[in-house]
Amino acid sequence: MKRFHVHISVEDLRKSIAFYSKLFGVEPTRTETDYAKWMLEDPRVNFAISTRAGKVGLDHLGFQVDAESELDEMKDRAKAADMALINEGETTCCYAASDKYWLTDPQGIAWEQFHTLGNIPVFSERQATSVSACCAPKSAEPVKLELPKKTIPIKGSCC
Repeated sequence: MKRFHVHISVEDLRKSIAFYSKLFGVEPTRTETDYAKWMLEDPRVNFAISTRAGKVGLDHLGFQVDAESELDEMKDRAKAADMALINEGETTCCYAASDKYWLTDPQGIAWEQFHTLGNIPVFSERQATSVSACCAPKSAEPVKLELPKKTIPIKGSCC
């Protein structure tokens, strides 16, 4: 089963932990000096915050899977759609060892697809090569997709 993943870079970790703990109604599953994570079940979300990026706001999105076969299925689907992906394989980041790859959407938002293999005591066992909080590589090119030319009228608010 997949779990949606959201990682946000924050300016003040303490204030953000207090805010999100009240919003979610639970304390973080893991807290470090520069990082906090909530593993929510309803909705099923891995929500993480950190102070590690240079820019405050959305760092990246993704999907965490429970089994390697799910990750392989998602990777095969991305390859079949000719999406540019960066395969990191087994790596460490965000206090965890994972098997992962990255995609970048047309807006430049990094999408992490990963299977967590275990916890580690440090943020990463290697130096990050980008300013992203979670080691997202910068070299993935955004996917260019052709969208239908049909205009859909939108009434009311966004989303």
